[in-house]
Amino acid sequence: MKFAYTRLVTEDVPKLAAFYEKLLATPSAGSDDYVELRPGGAILALVSRKACGFMHGGDWVAASNQSAILEFQVDDVDRERDRIGGLVTDWLQQPKDMPWGNRSMLFRDPDGNTINFFRPPVADR
Repeated sequence: MKFAYTRLVTEDVPKLAAFYEKLLATPSAGSDDYVELRPGGAILALVSRKACGFMHGGDWVAASNQSAILEFQVDDVDRERDRIGGLVTDWLQQPKDMPWGNRSMLFRDPDGNTINFFRPPVADR
C-alpha cells in the first residue's frame, strides 16, 4: 500500500490554490473544481464541494477540518515565518523549539485547515 495524497474539499478552489501556491512556492495544475500541487514529491489536491458531491455523492462540508494537521518539513522555520508573514492571517503557534527537538510553527489556511512547518533536530535530517 502507498499513501498517495491529501485532498481538501473547499468552496473556492482558485482562492485556496493561490494560497498554497504562495505558501509552498509550487504551481498548481487543474481547473476551478480540482487542482493538484506537488511540493517535494507529495501531492496536495484541492477539490470543490460541488465536484466532490458530483463525483462521490454525499454531503461534503468544506472548511470544517478540526482534527487533521498538514505537516511540511522545511529547512529553516524562522526564515519561512518571515517569508509567509504577510500571507498567513491565523497563527496558532509562532516558531518555537519543541521538547522532542523539532522547531515548529502552526497556522491555518483560509479554510481553517491547520498547517505545521517544522524542522527536525539536526541529527534527524
